[in-house]
Amino acid sequence: MAVYALTGFSLVSLLSFGYLSWDWMKPSLVADVAMDPMEKSLPPAFTRPPHIIFILTDDQGYHDIGYHGSDIQTPTLDRLAAEGVKLENYYIQPICTPSRSQLITGRYQIHTGLQHSIIRPRQPNCLPLDQVTLPQKLQEAGYSTHMVGKWHLGFYKKECLPTRRGFDTFLGSLTGNVDYYTYDNCDGPGVCGYDLHEGEDVAWDQSGKYSTFLYAQRVSKILASHSPKEPIFIYVAFQAVHTPLQSPKEYIYRYRSMGNVARRKYAAMVTCMDEAVKNITWALKKYGYYDNSVIVFSTDNGGQTFSGGSNWPLRGRKGTYWEGGVRGIGFVHSPLIKRKRRTSWALVHITDWYPTLVSLARGNLSNVPGLDGYNVWPAISEGKESPRTEILHNIDPLYNHAKYGSLEDGFGIWNTAVQASIRVGEWKLLTGDPGYSDWIPPQTLTNFPGSWWNLERLTDGLRKSVWLFNITADPYERYDLSDQRPDVVRTLLMRLVHYNRTAIPVRYPAENPRAHPDFNGGAWGPWASEDDAEEWEGGGEPLKSRNKKKKCKICKLRSFFRKLNTRLMSNRI
Repeated sequence: MAVYALTGFSLVSLLSFGYLSWDWMKPSLVADVAMDPMEKSLPPAFTRPPHIIFILTDDQGYHDIGYHGSDIQTPTLDRLAAEGVKLENYYIQPICTPSRSQLITGRYQIHTGLQHSIIRPRQPNCLPLDQVTLPQKLQEAGYSTHMVGKWHLGFYKKECLPTRRGFDTFLGSLTGNVDYYTYDNCDGPGVCGYDLHEGEDVAWDQSGKYSTFLYAQRVSKILASHSPKEPIFIYVAFQAVHTPLQSPKEYIYRYRSMGNVARRKYAAMVTCMDEAVKNITWALKKYGYYDNSVIVFSTDNGGQTFSGGSNWPLRGRKGTYWEGGVRGIGFVHSPLIKRKRRTSWALVHITDWYPTLVSLARGNLSNVPGLDGYNVWPAISEGKESPRTEILHNIDPLYNHAKYGSLEDGFGIWNTAVQASIRVGEWKLLTGDPGYSDWIPPQTLTNFPGSWWNLERLTDGLRKSVWLFNITADPYERYDLSDQRPDVVRTLLMRLVHYNRTAIPVRYPAENPRAHPDFNGGAWGPWASEDDAEEWEGGGEPLKSRNKKKKCKICKLRSFFRKLNTRLMSNRI
């Protein structure tokens, strides 16, 4: 009963949608542009392609934004969302690579072969080269395209790099997890390397700069050097707020009253990212882009509750197909929106940004058949009905099969041991093992995780492989209706069968020792030749590296200077 009482209390807070008191005009600690007063202006006629700024945050939980009742201060995001359109029926994927691949291609994972896990640093794998990417389509439409931040779509050969996939410039990391100051990433004991790149070169000189600051400043420089008369697309994929939990101490100090240390550091990172978004918005105004711009904000997956994130009151966390893993924070802010200052419940998925943004750019979609996304701009801008009625969350044939699943439980048409999830209309179906299934309140207590909230875990059936929810009436997935509505279960299983027939084989090759940074000058980066790539992709054994026994003579020296430089940073925590 205590848990349900807390649930009700949180819902009051969640539905209040109050905005935190914050001085919007106060200069930011991350600012590198002049803070001139904002001036209101009427939206111009939609006469030319808009500038597009797509901001993607990493591991930010559903609860971790001010307008969802959070204890974390996000005044910039709150204001941008309040003046635009909040997307409260918006879906993403449960982990990094899948969300990014679907954003960039407009296709479900089953149609790119990336339906299992993530692309790991030592895998000879990347976003399939036959896919025409979102930035490539925008280039065709006359856009200048730039990426700042985390790629995580593979890099084993140069053809996989962002600058070969449609971006004119790139500053960021190729792997999925780096130190915010040193940009070191370890993919297991002793397998460590530097990962910050400028274009196709290693950006050794940027070590020591906090990534959230660095990326916001780069966006400002791009805008300063470009003409607002020419359309521009900037994809800002913040590393924040993924682990490691690192933030300048002045941000941590604001949350000194938080008892949970992980939550305190995480909150500081979210607020720091919020100020970075503030500076990007100021730069759009300062350099004359704002009046003809569209800003899209999205998270990439649910928050990691063991690392300070919160998806309350949703069920589950990052890496799961419960709503806490796949329902994202999303909003659109633009002077070009016809019906502003509202909340939209239109069904939107991350694949929809591809056709939506290409259409806004007046690009050509006729030569990109088979997209899984829809143009949802009329739903966002005018409040029209969304063209989307269903979402395939995923089908992962390689994930551990559920112990109690069977073809019999799936009416003889679907093996319910297979991890899969789909939403059709108001119904959501999960099969197999959907992942960690608790409802976890915000981590505000010093001794979190405690035993009191674990009681809800015991109420969930442990011998199941099928769940059905009316997600409209029960967004927190508390009432499984699979036994009461077998007719709906069967219908949704048939939709899984339909999608599975269109799936391509999973691309998940074995790791290769040639990728070790020691063989590549101490940094993560492309390591396969074209001949190597063909052999590995064809299923052959990886070639032995001729340099396998060589030692990187300068790696230790570079590491020493990077660590020394970091220690000299007075704001390092």
